[in-house]
Amino acid sequence: MLEKIKATVDFIRSKTEFLPDYGIILGTGLGGLVKEIDVACMLEYSDIPNFPVSTVESHSGKLVFGHIGEKKMVAMQGRFHFYEGYSFEEITFPIRVMKLLGIRALFVSNACGSLNPKMKTGDIMIINDHINLLGGNPLTGKNIDVLGPRFPDMSQAYDKKMILKAQQIAQNLGIAVHTGVYVSVPGPNLETKAEYRFLRIIGADVVGMSTIPEVLVARHMSIPCFAISVITDEGFHEELEPTFLEDVIAAASNTEPKMTAIIKNLILNLSF
Repeated sequence: MLEKIKATVDFIRSKTEFLPDYGIILGTGLGGLVKEIDVACMLEYSDIPNFPVSTVESHSGKLVFGHIGEKKMVAMQGRFHFYEGYSFEEITFPIRVMKLLGIRALFVSNACGSLNPKMKTGDIMIINDHINLLGGNPLTGKNIDVLGPRFPDMSQAYDKKMILKAQQIAQNLGIAVHTGVYVSVPGPNLETKAEYRFLRIIGADVVGMSTIPEVLVARHMSIPCFAISVITDEGFHEELEPTFLEDVIAAASNTEPKMTAIIKNLILNLSF
C-alpha cells in the first residue's frame, strides 16, 4: 500500500506545489466549508490515481487545496463509506495521502442521529470519544511501520486542546454545542428502535456511519484529530418517525453555517 500512497502523492504534487498544513473531511450536507477556502487547486477524485470515487449524492468528490486565512488546507469535499462497498483501506487511503502531503492536524465533520434526548435535530456535538461497531478496522493486516506502530494508543483519539478551544470559540460566537460519544455502524439502513436503545445503553450519544476509520488511521500516524457532528435526526423517541436522506441533508445544511464558523475559527487559532 505504501507504494500506492507515494504514487498518489507524486501525482498530486505534479498538479500543484501547494503544501497543506491541515486536512479537512466534509461530511453529508456539510461541503459548504469549501466556500471559506481561497482555492489554489481543485482535483476531481476520479482523476487521482488510486482514489476511490464517492457514490453518495451529497458528496461531490473533490480534493480542494487552498487557504483559510493564512492557514494552508486540503479538504475532502465528500468522503467514502463502508456501505458503499469500499474496504477500510480504501476509505482511509486519502488520510494516508494527506499525511505524506504534510498535514499536521485533521478536522472531520459528519451528520448523525441523536441517541441522547438532550441533543436535538439541528444541534452540534463535538466528539470526545467513539465506539467502533463497523465490524472492521483499517489497521488490520500488515502494519506499515514507517507510518505508525503496530498497536497505536487511542486513549486520546480526539485532541483535548482542540476540543477546549472549540468550546471557547462556540461560546464566544453564541453557538450552543454538546460534547459526547460517537458510535459508528455499517449502514446503510438507519437503526431500529431496539438498536437505538442498545447503542444508547452502551454509552453512545450519537450514531453515524463514518469518521472512526479516518480517525483511527490518523492517530496511527500521530495526527491530532478534531471531529464535530451535526445532528440531523432523533433516535431516542419511543415512536420513531421515518427519516429520509432529503431531511438529513436539509438539517445538516441549516446548521452548516454554525459548524463552519467553529471549524474556521478553530483553524485560524491553531498554533501548530
